[in-house]
Amino acid sequence: MLLKRFLLLLVFVGGITLTSCQQSNTKQSVKKPNIVFIMTDDHTIQAMSAYGSKLVKTPGLDRIAKEGMLFNNCFVTNAVCGPSRATILTGKYSHLNGLTDNSKVFDSTQVIYPQLLKKAGYQTAMIGKWHLGSTPMGFDYYSILPNQGQYYQPEFFENGKVVKEKGYVTDVITDKAIGFLEKRDHDKPFMMIYQHKAPHRNWLPAPRHLGMFDNTVFPEPDNLLDDFKNRGKAAKEQLMNISTDMWEAWDLKLLSSAQLDSMGKLPIETIFKDAKGDDYKQANDPTLDKARFYEVYNRMTDAEKVKWKKVYDKRVAEYRKLNPKGADLVRWKYQQYMRDYLACVVSVDENVNRLMDYLEKIGELDNTIIVYTSDQGFFLGEHGYFDKRFMYDESFRTPLLVRYPKSIKAGSVSNAFAMNLDFAPTFLDYAGVKIPDDMQGVSLRPLLDNAGKAPETWRKAVYYHYYEYPSWHMVKRHYGIRTERYKLIHFYNDVDEWELYDMQKDPKEMNNLYNNKTYQPVVKELKEQLVKLQKQYKDTNPTEAVTN
Repeated sequence: MLLKRFLLLLVFVGGITLTSCQQSNTKQSVKKPNIVFIMTDDHTIQAMSAYGSKLVKTPGLDRIAKEGMLFNNCFVTNAVCGPSRATILTGKYSHLNGLTDNSKVFDSTQVIYPQLLKKAGYQTAMIGKWHLGSTPMGFDYYSILPNQGQYYQPEFFENGKVVKEKGYVTDVITDKAIGFLEKRDHDKPFMMIYQHKAPHRNWLPAPRHLGMFDNTVFPEPDNLLDDFKNRGKAAKEQLMNISTDMWEAWDLKLLSSAQLDSMGKLPIETIFKDAKGDDYKQANDPTLDKARFYEVYNRMTDAEKVKWKKVYDKRVAEYRKLNPKGADLVRWKYQQYMRDYLACVVSVDENVNRLMDYLEKIGELDNTIIVYTSDQGFFLGEHGYFDKRFMYDESFRTPLLVRYPKSIKAGSVSNAFAMNLDFAPTFLDYAGVKIPDDMQGVSLRPLLDNAGKAPETWRKAVYYHYYEYPSWHMVKRHYGIRTERYKLIHFYNDVDEWELYDMQKDPKEMNNLYNNKTYQPVVKELKEQLVKLQKQYKDTNPTEAVTN
């Protein structure tokens, strides 16, 4: 009898244990994924080897593509820093979220996806470049760069306090990201926005990367010396030409150590007497060139300055010796631009890989949705341009890599149209949080879960609207539509110009076909589609005056 009771007790206890294990396994299987959203500033697909770049190798970023999905056609709603960030947070176009250009302040009272994730039990963090003018809301922890931030010895606004750090900004941001992960509540899933300043203008490399490309000659884009034939005022009258609009000190670092040292002997108020005030009124004023550059140079430590002078004194000497003119000058400037810009990209690549290594070390890598993107693309000499803003693909298209092995097939590629408008709905979808009805994007999960293949109902066109004029680089206001085959752009405000490009025959957008009789049926059809998209996204008065 005692033996029988003992055996029954074992069965009972075993049943409890088995049930407990089943419940634990069930709980584990439905564990919400962590989310790490990585965004750089002005990093374009032309500078990523995963996208076939011949300019630079990016093994850290390529790792995300190899172990996840690469999107070939991810586009932004408005190719400039703050507006892109506001769109990503809200899932809404600029005219609805209120941040049409960088001079405005983001309305922090509106709903953003991190707030919704926090309510759903996520621990949330915002680290790095914020650039929205307001204080981050909906985060358990934030440490953000003031405005554009600094490359060397950067300050951060951290949970209400100003914190000064030593070191290079890309490294420091990553240190802070790892610090958050170390100290987080391990019982909660986490959502971390990890955003870099690099490789934003004026492209200051980490001390360890100074001069790393000095012996490299980079291939030039075919249209580096574009003459803008068959295009209008908008394409020609901007102020972002490598030939004429790069500042010698700020952009090209053409100040010798002797010049910098002599500036250092002047009273600070003398150096900066004209360099303060309204950033937007002074945006395109090259007379501020040397003062602005000295301000960032003066942030370096003595050891960093020694390395800097060793590299850039050679550049100054070469420039003076060659004294290039015309096309030769453009080509020379392009090479210097690439040397600095791509060295900044290398630091990003190293640090993204460092963060992924840390996630792997703590056992969270495969349970974390890792997204890599940029706030928009960037011109690397195409059309002779630097910067962004235009609806041309180099600027309009942004990189997008997503890794999450529980859902995404390694090495998959999607050619479907994605947008930065879609990021917020995607994160909420994976987290099991209801997507607000007023978000205008759609979840990318159908693509991610299906090896990149789009359902029949997926969007066939994307809509764009840029507002920041007159301002930095003087790119005129415009809106437009892009389909798989064509792109139609309308420049407005102080001009009334249309451009049409056949992206299949002319992917570099050199031949405006708007007035070509053969393409008039295409123009008519695209204008009809454009109006439909404007109604869909509630941008029904697109040329309404918008003041800065």
